[in-house]
Amino acid sequence: MNNNQYKSRNKGSNFIKEVISILLSVVVAYVLFILIRTFLFFPFEVVGNSMVPTLESGDRLILNRLGELDRFDVVVFPAPDTDTDSDNEEYVKRIIGIPGDEITYYKDDLFINGQLVEEHYLEPLKTAYSESQVTNDFSLLDIPGSTSAVVPPESYFVLGDNRQVSKDSRMFGFVPEDEIEGTSSLRIWPFDKIGFLEKNE
Repeated sequence: MNNNQYKSRNKGSNFIKEVISILLSVVVAYVLFILIRTFLFFPFEVVGNSMVPTLESGDRLILNRLGELDRFDVVVFPAPDTDTDSDNEEYVKRIIGIPGDEITYYKDDLFINGQLVEEHYLEPLKTAYSESQVTNDFSLLDIPGSTSAVVPPESYFVLGDNRQVSKDSRMFGFVPEDEIEGTSSLRIWPFDKIGFLEKNE
């Protein structure tokens, strides 16, 4: 084998190694992407106006699959009132009641375990609906399927911020913990609204 043939074969061998290396890098990156999207974080686009004024249709969020669920978290879950075999609709709502909470609304005020709790994220709506209530009066005994005045174990009571149009626990009952896909506190779109969501603190 002359020198030119050796160089040619060596170049071919190096090219194959580079291609294999690139392919392996692509496969590893893809696997990492799938793992992160499946088990850690994934993007979600808001559809509908049930979370106005906090979120508007078209807003995009980053959901955290590992976050612990807490009162006033914004969460995403499959729509309980649709046919899951034919519809992949998902709801974005706010947790109002955690297991063991007694929830009552009276004259537009939220009472949790008998204590008045301010909902700061509703102030724009209360101004807009100054002539009427944002949230109609009810207790958990009015909720479909409820047999107690408190949120049952491993379940959550959720509401949309836009109470006049939102389909939420008032209509379909409590949301089981294992159906909640993730929590979100970060909006990434539109650019002029990028930032963390208000959690009522």
